[in-house]
Amino acid sequence: MRRSLRRLFLAAFVCVILAAVGVYWLTAWSNTPDYDGRRSVFIPRHASFDAVTDSLVNAGVVDNANSFVLFATATGWGDQVKAGHYSIPAGLSNKELLSILRRGLQEPVKVVIPPGSRKEVVAAVVAKNMEFSARDFLSALGDTTLASELGTDTTNLFGFMLPETYSFYWLTDAPTVVRKVKEYFDAFYAKEYSGKPLGIELSPEEVVNVASIVEWESGHDEERPAIAGVYLNRLRDRWRLQADPTVQYAILEAEGSKRRLFFRDYDIDHPYNTYKYGGLPPGPVTNPSPSAIRAVLHPDTHGYYYFVANGDGTHAFSRTLREHNAAASRFYAIQRARRASGN
Repeated sequence: MRRSLRRLFLAAFVCVILAAVGVYWLTAWSNTPDYDGRRSVFIPRHASFDAVTDSLVNAGVVDNANSFVLFATATGWGDQVKAGHYSIPAGLSNKELLSILRRGLQEPVKVVIPPGSRKEVVAAVVAKNMEFSARDFLSALGDTTLASELGTDTTNLFGFMLPETYSFYWLTDAPTVVRKVKEYFDAFYAKEYSGKPLGIELSPEEVVNVASIVEWESGHDEERPAIAGVYLNRLRDRWRLQADPTVQYAILEAEGSKRRLFFRDYDIDHPYNTYKYGGLPPGPVTNPSPSAIRAVLHPDTHGYYYFVANGDGTHAFSRTLREHNAAASRFYAIQRARRASGN
């Protein structure tokens, strides 16, 4: 009898120990593989718990799916998982991992807006790291109500998409991203603005318009203030801008891509063609970088009205048409020599 009681007690003790070990295994034992840094998991809106589990397993975050599901079911926490982007460190238990997911402790994602790009390119790049689509972003840029709220119009709104690296939560919608970027631009502009560039009163839209042309003219930040000075001199003295990027924009709209310009292209009847129409084009030809905007707000003061490529990425500046034609002839000679040599 006494021996039977001892065996019963021992069996009960073993059961308690096993139960405790099982609870510890489900609750506190690491169920995340060993890895360096963190791993990202994206959980869409309205995802089922099975889909959530699959996402965690596919991301290499959960080691034992069965224990994860068992713990989530036993606690009811599986029904409380929130959508979003999560950055998960190694060594988490089921309890710790589900605690992050049910509390919605998300990590922002990086959104890079590239400079000097078309709307469609920027939309694709932005949407790559967000839940919304490129079409959603383009729709936000074309939303007249949103543009009005931001103090501009849909023709100019894209120009305010300042090229920078931003942080957003993955589920942030496209209109909010556009709004936040425009607010960032406004803060940047207020900091950089110091008065009329070369004595000309320009609105932010007009500054961005000129800057978008400067952006396409040169990739050399150091000469952008000189290029901006040329265009501002022309605007001030009511000369036509005669800016090649505006012709490129017309070709881009008609043909879908940029290419080398021919003399016949300068006669294209398009509202953005500043060889045919005076003043600024109706809107920016691209989204200018901070350096291009600074160049327009702080241009070089000089007497140049012309510039032409040197053939090495830089430009030669001229005061008179005679000087400009001579510089252009030198450039064309370089181009002919390159074509003749096959370069």
